[in-house]
Amino acid sequence: MFKFPCFKVAINTDPHPDRPLLYSLEDEPSNLDEMPLMMSEEGFENDESDYHTLPRARVNQRQRGLGWLLMGGWKILCGSCCDCLARMCRRTKELKARTVWLGHPEKCEEKYPKNAIKNQKYNFFTFVPGVLYQQFKFFLNLYFLVVACSQFVPALKIGYLYTYWAPLGFVMAVTMVREAVDEVRRYQRDKEMNSQLYSKLTVRGKVQVKSSDIQVGDLIIVEKVGLLYIPTVKPFVFLGSCFIRTDQLDGETDWKLKVAVVCTQRLPALGDLFSINAYVYAQKPQLDIHSFEGNFTREDGDPQIHESLSIDHTLWASTIVASGTVIGVVIYTGKETRSVLNTSSPKNKVGLLDLELNRLTKALFLAQVVLSIVMVALQGFVGPWFRNLFRFIVLFSYIIPISLRVNLDMGKSAYGWMIMKDENIPGTVVRTSTIPEELGRLVYLLTDKTGTLTQNEMIFKRLHLGTVSYGTDTMDEIQSHIGQSYAQVIILYHLGSTSSTPSRKPQPAAAPKVRRSVSSRIHEAVKAIALCHNVTPVYESRANGETESTAAEADQDFSDDNRTYQASSPDEVALVRWTESVGLTLVNRDLTSLQLKTPAGQVLTYYILQIFPFTSESKRMGIIIREETTGDITFYMKGADVAMASIVQYNDWLEEECGNMAREGLRTLVVAKKSLSEEQYTDFENRFNQAKLSIHDRALKVAAVVESLEREMELLCLTGVEDQLQADVRPTLELLRNAGIKIWMLTGDKLETATCIAKSSHLVSRSQDIHVFRSVSNRGEAHLELNAFRRKHDCALVISGDSLEVCLRYYEHEFVELACQCPAVVCCRCSPTQKAQIVHLLKQHTANRTCAIGDGGNDVSMIQAADCGIGIEGKEGKQASLAADFSITQFKHIGRLLMVHGRNSYKRSAALGQFVMHRGMIISTMQAVFSSIFYFASVPLYQGFLMVGYSTIYTMFPVFSLVLDQDVKPEMALLYPELYKDLTKGRSLSFKTFLIWVLISIYQGGILMYGALVLFESEFVHVVAISFTALILTELLMVALNIRTWHWLMVLAEFLSLGCYIASLAFLNEYFDLGFITTPAFLWKVSVITVVSCLPLYIIKYLKRKFSPPSYSKLSS
Repeated sequence: MFKFPCFKVAINTDPHPDRPLLYSLEDEPSNLDEMPLMMSEEGFENDESDYHTLPRARVNQRQRGLGWLLMGGWKILCGSCCDCLARMCRRTKELKARTVWLGHPEKCEEKYPKNAIKNQKYNFFTFVPGVLYQQFKFFLNLYFLVVACSQFVPALKIGYLYTYWAPLGFVMAVTMVREAVDEVRRYQRDKEMNSQLYSKLTVRGKVQVKSSDIQVGDLIIVEKVGLLYIPTVKPFVFLGSCFIRTDQLDGETDWKLKVAVVCTQRLPALGDLFSINAYVYAQKPQLDIHSFEGNFTREDGDPQIHESLSIDHTLWASTIVASGTVIGVVIYTGKETRSVLNTSSPKNKVGLLDLELNRLTKALFLAQVVLSIVMVALQGFVGPWFRNLFRFIVLFSYIIPISLRVNLDMGKSAYGWMIMKDENIPGTVVRTSTIPEELGRLVYLLTDKTGTLTQNEMIFKRLHLGTVSYGTDTMDEIQSHIGQSYAQVIILYHLGSTSSTPSRKPQPAAAPKVRRSVSSRIHEAVKAIALCHNVTPVYESRANGETESTAAEADQDFSDDNRTYQASSPDEVALVRWTESVGLTLVNRDLTSLQLKTPAGQVLTYYILQIFPFTSESKRMGIIIREETTGDITFYMKGADVAMASIVQYNDWLEEECGNMAREGLRTLVVAKKSLSEEQYTDFENRFNQAKLSIHDRALKVAAVVESLEREMELLCLTGVEDQLQADVRPTLELLRNAGIKIWMLTGDKLETATCIAKSSHLVSRSQDIHVFRSVSNRGEAHLELNAFRRKHDCALVISGDSLEVCLRYYEHEFVELACQCPAVVCCRCSPTQKAQIVHLLKQHTANRTCAIGDGGNDVSMIQAADCGIGIEGKEGKQASLAADFSITQFKHIGRLLMVHGRNSYKRSAALGQFVMHRGMIISTMQAVFSSIFYFASVPLYQGFLMVGYSTIYTMFPVFSLVLDQDVKPEMALLYPELYKDLTKGRSLSFKTFLIWVLISIYQGGILMYGALVLFESEFVHVVAISFTALILTELLMVALNIRTWHWLMVLAEFLSLGCYIASLAFLNEYFDLGFITTPAFLWKVSVITVVSCLPLYIIKYLKRKFSPPSYSKLSS
């Protein structure tokens, strides 16, 4: 959780620190913004002088009048005021560049943040106010708070205080307990991470310190361990270089080479670091994880030593040291590290169903107020009518049941428990219990690539020589050819060394000419693959305690047992492992040479003369080597087919075979070579060194010199490597597509790799075209490229992070509109912040629900920004899993999570919410009928325990048992994912279904009340007994009417509630006439009223199922 340089320094930078990412909709309009997107290149004037003043989206500015204020503007105004107050109270510290003295934290001029992880939402003082605010910002809870407080006013008091305060207190208590448990868990996780021990180098030697106690300027020793939760560090490695993994930061599990500061490598002992007077000057903390600028200065020498520092000298927080030991000085800590700067703070997520129910409760409140006004109006507004109005509002307050919140929260907890107990998705954890219904409403799924869709394990699959192709089942033939070719080389070598007559060297005659030709080509291809790379073999520590370095030096037989390979790309490791499997093994490598072991055990040495590393611009890498035995100089090169096609000699098979391999989802590399004479290489070396010393256009001149060699190279072979996909990725993606979910892949990986995985995973089908959005750097280029993209139809989009940023700066609305029409979108080279920005854009422009899934620390921002975040516990650690709302162990589990549990959660909550509202509306209707008949008196129909019991023990169990209901069996939901599309339309809970329940409530409430009034004979208490008993029976029957799949617990709940009511009659003599309720008259009157209120609804349901059945019932039958 901190950054430090490799003795060794590290720093975070933003390439455009002053450039705003988002532009206000009220920015000054420009004539350029009126230009149609579809225009010719000639008609576009490429002038960027006023581009930064243009709005990012063409949205008409709304008139901010009274309507805007009432329809939600007040929230914006209140939020703006709160933000202003927060900024006034909390002064943000300005980030500055810093000077860090080695091993002397006390010399720091400023106080830097503590190196501690904190994921808690509240502290001891803000917990209660924070939770109360989060609860009472919902209209439902705020409404009940006002109603409960009104009961302290004698003139407004309707019933007992406990009938209002007990339910509200229970709701608040449950909420606070749940939040407290979540906070304690977050605190425990943070404490565990902050208590991890690291070795700190001091004048007295090594000491162990907690991660949270590390300070800027400390010297930290990092060995080959797990995740680095220390600050940004500047590395200081014994061998001058080391490999690290950055998968928690950028999603790439490729090993990256980091180098140490040169002058510190000459120190004889670790303690000498304290004897020198040196410091690091580092730029201020910034977002960019791919760049760093700083200087290392040693003052105790004469003259002073100055070294420039770059990204190659740094180890960021949340990286992994893959091998060796690093000593680094801490540069950034805590919230100033790159990983924290790229992580957004956690926010409370609110489900769409909760928002919909919140709107319905507002509608119910409006109906309640209208009903109260009607009652007062029918009274003739006599007397203190305003007081009567408020009494009626309180009297009808049960129209908005407070038990709605309790039932929904308990239901959410039940859904979470069911998800975690599902044996088909073992290891699934529900970390946010408030949004399980979101799993059933998703339209966009944004997924990471590395570790999520793929295992990032490369396997060599194909070698193509032009006339012959070798697959996994024919690799033994290659092994045989390699063995024969090197055996012949050994024979020739020994014969040649015993005689000076060249004619005595025998020619291999056993094989025919064609056979020899193929064998020779295989030999050259495998040799080229074994030499052209940046892979380093590493020998692990021995059991007797030798260090890696000493073991590697002492082990001259290069044992295969404990050898591992390090490289900046898993593709290269796969190629070198393959050459080892066919007999040609890389056994040693340093900066100037590498050694190969042949099948016969002979070790061949090759001297490295030059290396040209791979870059995203060149898309190729090369190496010039000299063979020790012969002195031959050879230039080997490998790269992408698009880059190599123009470099190699003419052939008629390369393009076709690259296409074939790409369709199989293989990552292709073209391998070529060129033999150089001593004169050619000397001439090249002189020109190359001269170009490297150039002051102006150094990169261009160096590239031009290298390109002079890249002509008419001999094409050796084409290789195909497969990135292993996670289990069942293809059928899972197909399932999600059939469910109507649009899938976007956001990755920090290279464009070619992302495109290849999109094809191999079937994210993009074989028949679909792919539009690769070319790199753009200004508005003019973006304009023309968007025009080209608009002309494409039904094609997948592949775009890089840099181009995406340009498009969003100038054409946000147009770009998002076009991208949303694509069947699939792939965004490569995305930073963590860009991933979160894309999520925000989709939420803002489409108003659809989004889900983000990933497994690395670089996915945390995206996961937290999405409406529903899913983390995978994988090789990249648990950072994404801990920050997510739901944690799964494999990508394939997302299918069942959405299709089954998402569907059930949404359907059940929709039914539960509407039924609870029906339960409140029916009793409010009865109260309205009662008051209207008895001269519009604001007197309650049922008092005290009857009201509390009605919403608790008498009906709670059957109503809550709806969380066990399901309309479709899990197997059917997975077999027909098209059923999921209906859920995204929100038809299970809408104003239409709500109005149907309102009509049902009015009908049943009217029947129950009028029936009781018509059938009662003498005393009013009989009306209460008849109507209340019929009401309880009606509710139990209505629950049975709405159940689609019976569960034994549902039956138990029905009979348990009925038994509780019957048993309680003996204790309700305050409300009922016990003598009357035991008579047959009472029984038949209750039965008649109940039948009249429920039978028509049963008949309507039967007819609807018969003549207009829902889609799922057709499948079930």
